[in-house]
Amino acid sequence: MAHIHKKMKKGRPYYYIRETARVDGKPRVVNQVYLGSLEKIMRMATEGGGLPDKIQVQEFGALWLANLVEQEIGIAGLVNNIVAPEKDETGTSVGDYFLYAIYNRMIDACSKRAMPGWYKNTAIQSIRPVKVENLTSQQFWRKWDTVSEKQIQHIAREFLGRVAELEQSSSDCFMFDTTNYYTFMSGNTESELAQRGKNKEGRHWLRQIGVALLVSRDKRIPLYYKEYEGNRHDSKVFLQVIQDLFAAMKAEAGDTARMTVVFDKGMNAEDNIAALDAQEQISFITTYSTYYSEDLIHVSLDRFTPVATEKNARLIKKHRDDDQLVAWRTEGEYWGKLRTVVVTYNPLTATKQRYNFEKKLLRLQDQLFDFQTKVNGQAVQWRKKSIIIKRYKDLCAELHIPSDLYTVEVTDHGNTLRMNFRKNHYRIGRYIDRFGKNIIITDIKDWTTDEIVKASLDRWTVEDGFRQSKDADLVAMMPIRHWTDSKIRCHIFTCVAALALLRIIEIRLRRAGLTITAKSAMRQMHHLHSCLTWLPGKRKAVRMLEEPDDTQVDILRAFGWKIVGGVLQKING
Repeated sequence: MAHIHKKMKKGRPYYYIRETARVDGKPRVVNQVYLGSLEKIMRMATEGGGLPDKIQVQEFGALWLANLVEQEIGIAGLVNNIVAPEKDETGTSVGDYFLYAIYNRMIDACSKRAMPGWYKNTAIQSIRPVKVENLTSQQFWRKWDTVSEKQIQHIAREFLGRVAELEQSSSDCFMFDTTNYYTFMSGNTESELAQRGKNKEGRHWLRQIGVALLVSRDKRIPLYYKEYEGNRHDSKVFLQVIQDLFAAMKAEAGDTARMTVVFDKGMNAEDNIAALDAQEQISFITTYSTYYSEDLIHVSLDRFTPVATEKNARLIKKHRDDDQLVAWRTEGEYWGKLRTVVVTYNPLTATKQRYNFEKKLLRLQDQLFDFQTKVNGQAVQWRKKSIIIKRYKDLCAELHIPSDLYTVEVTDHGNTLRMNFRKNHYRIGRYIDRFGKNIIITDIKDWTTDEIVKASLDRWTVEDGFRQSKDADLVAMMPIRHWTDSKIRCHIFTCVAALALLRIIEIRLRRAGLTITAKSAMRQMHHLHSCLTWLPGKRKAVRMLEEPDDTQVDILRAFGWKIVGGVLQKING
């Protein structure tokens, strides 16, 4: 079967006529004829020869896949049932504006201003027709301003509920975490959500919005999220949303199930643990700061034993037994009750931390020699003890290391000052001893040490969702470029929805035996194009799809589709 194939060379498209056939059961190119650039093809067409009058190539595969999964949810209808249409509203509804924003976030996230141009290069009219000229940034902002905070919360609950029904979790363990997203919003722009705080990308001078997220351990699908003020501490957020978390967990696991929530040390405040203790059905697993547990950190590694993790199994196969994650279990009183305590040690992490620490220590030493030269040489502004000691402590704070690793002495020497310093080897040794170690605390008594450690390690499932949300191409929640709280909430919902749908795609692929990420799948399908050709004497264009490569064939098959002769077909049975 012959079809037109596009190749990109140095950023320019060139076209070929390809003939394919099945060889040993797989599609193979058996003949290829070079046509050239679009300009050359047009010249050939105007000079005769029966070639098409016009050819238009559009992005198809990724948008088709996004629409295929979304059809099982029905986002536009869901939104329109909650947000009443404007008076005399016709054409593109508020639900459609959410839908097309989510598609864009799933494939190739861009600004609302660039969205009409992006959709014009896609086969959207054959997949989910829309007046592309309506998808302007002004229309997005106008429509989204009509959505209240209660309505967006209702939309989010309904959407996440449908997602949970679509891919039901079999786990009674859930992961919770928070992060923040910076915005370039002006400091005098009114907003309750956008506030300055400790930004996780280090942009503390920018206003930011926080987002809390709950996912199931096995499916890794968002079950609950909450946007909050950027200056609110994680521990305060946890207490604020804790009842909503319980409701989301019970809806997923059942009213009578015994559930476990896993979170990191930033949220284990007294009030939060007390609220968890008050819930008979819910247990917790959290981490604990090594700085407040000196007695646990310095326990001899001879008492630690390897943990049965997949990574340890791989290390054993490579004869790297000494690199295994090991753990030691005990009990201790924390937050007024006796808890199970597990200390883990990762030699690989310890090595990395030791390497970074040595670099910091060398930098500190170089700076101290510079300080000494200035002090002993009576340099201007280096003649006061309190200023010298403050500069040393500020340097340690900048390097994020304790100030007691060196003993710094500034003494009077007649009318001048003398500075000396030396390493405190005992303190350095004690500091190094904490490298690679982690403390886990739980109220669970009947789990094995391996089960507790693996549940704590699985916090990566929610952290991975946050990493994806900060990807510049897919989801791309950050930077948030909206300037009113209503639009910020709508933007965050579209990003969480895109994250959930991408995760469904990944689950379906894994179920079909394809071990590729949703990001990789969307990148592959992004290069599956649709080609419109206008033949001489014909007013209507003929649409054909590119011949898919092996990976695209596998992705299509995973969802029950195939391409035959340039036409998309459902696989029977």
